[in-house]
Amino acid sequence: MSAHPGRDVAAAIEECLTRTSEALLELGLASREELTRCENAVRQSHEDGHPGDLIEAIAHLQGNPPDQVTSVMNQLSEKIARSLSPTPPMIPFAARLITPTAFYEAFPEIRKLCKALLSPVVYAEDTDAIGTASLNPIAAMIVAEEIQIAAQFQTGIRPFVSIALIDFDGWAAVTRKHFER
Repeated sequence: MSAHPGRDVAAAIEECLTRTSEALLELGLASREELTRCENAVRQSHEDGHPGDLIEAIAHLQGNPPDQVTSVMNQLSEKIARSLSPTPPMIPFAARLITPTAFYEAFPEIRKLCKALLSPVVYAEDTDAIGTASLNPIAAMIVAEEIQIAAQFQTGIRPFVSIALIDFDGWAAVTRKHFER
């Protein structure tokens, strides 16, 4: 059960898988068979206590050479982002931003969600301006929606929440910095 009226983590993971799969399929970036296989792999990864992302799983499954997987993940991410309105901007400096420890302490359920969806909060100005970012823009959208619900429930303030893209290297660095403790 969550500490606010939003989705629980398991439901958010499923929603992220569904919405990301739909985007990849609509854009012709993956087949239904590839998506089903990767969805199951990501679910298993989560069950094993290791958050995973569908974009990363697809890039590996499609047989890309190891030295090109990172580039393919970034391309998939950018193509999904361009299909969204508004298109989230790329922030190449996310790894240099300070971890919003006070925000995570005030909203531990949101931290769990951010970790599960691999979409960290990259800035939090009190509770009225917050930003989340991910390699997967759909994960960032879901986290942003949940932040708005949780903050309004806990503080009475509905914050402005922005989403952004992070390239694979920045994403790996930020998620390690925020969640590996």
